[in-house]
Amino acid sequence: MENEFEIKQQDKFRFVEEGTGEPLLLLHGLFGALSNFYSLINYFRNYYKVIVPSLPLLELDILHTTVGGLQKFVHRFIEARNYTGIHLLGNSLGGHVALKHVLKHPERIKSLILTGSSGLFENGMGDSYPKRGDYEYIKRKTEMTFYDPKVASKELVDEVFGIVNNRLKAIKIISLAKSAIRNNLGEELNQIKQPTLLIWGNNDTITPPFVGKEFNKLIPNSEIYFIDKCGHAPMMEVPDEFNVILHKFLKKLNEPATVT
Repeated sequence: MENEFEIKQQDKFRFVEEGTGEPLLLLHGLFGALSNFYSLINYFRNYYKVIVPSLPLLELDILHTTVGGLQKFVHRFIEARNYTGIHLLGNSLGGHVALKHVLKHPERIKSLILTGSSGLFENGMGDSYPKRGDYEYIKRKTEMTFYDPKVASKELVDEVFGIVNNRLKAIKIISLAKSAIRNNLGEELNQIKQPTLLIWGNNDTITPPFVGKEFNKLIPNSEIYFIDKCGHAPMMEVPDEFNVILHKFLKKLNEPATVT
């Protein structure tokens, strides 16, 4: 993926920006990378300006390695690039960061899209944090992300293993995961005014379908779609179906309201 799209740099921000039109800004999850959004970028750059910042999950000092710290980073990035009318999409921890952002800085956000988002409930790494060097454990955990374990390619498992195997990184990942669990947004979700799309895998074991339903109940202007045979990262596992649902939602936002 890295070589498919040019990685741009502005100040300390590294990001992909492809296409023109309204900004569609994508936030990846804890073990996420640009590669998670490959199909999505490829499809939507024909219609929108697709932006994927590389989130500094492991570069912030330990004190700011929290959902709030990441939200501040996203805010600074949006200000630096001066994007407005943003469609903000987040997967997993990225969804949590997107929610915090919309609650704090709604003014530049036109719509919100969440898929397998944390922020209400998640089965995280649990108490069984991996022993360093336990490749099989990481392989199992990565496979758990998907309905079809084959989606967890060797490259992806190696990428996650590389992240976890560095001790300081492991501490930061635990810090982020704990911050996500502490940072429950249930009470605040009714303040979200933006049209919100929820896309959930029916076989998501990390943020199970009931979490999607709960978001749907708590976010006033939201609609939800469930995808069968799909786990925690629909945009990777069933990209075609994901893109169709998302494109329909975005198109509908720009249609003039029909007067009844």
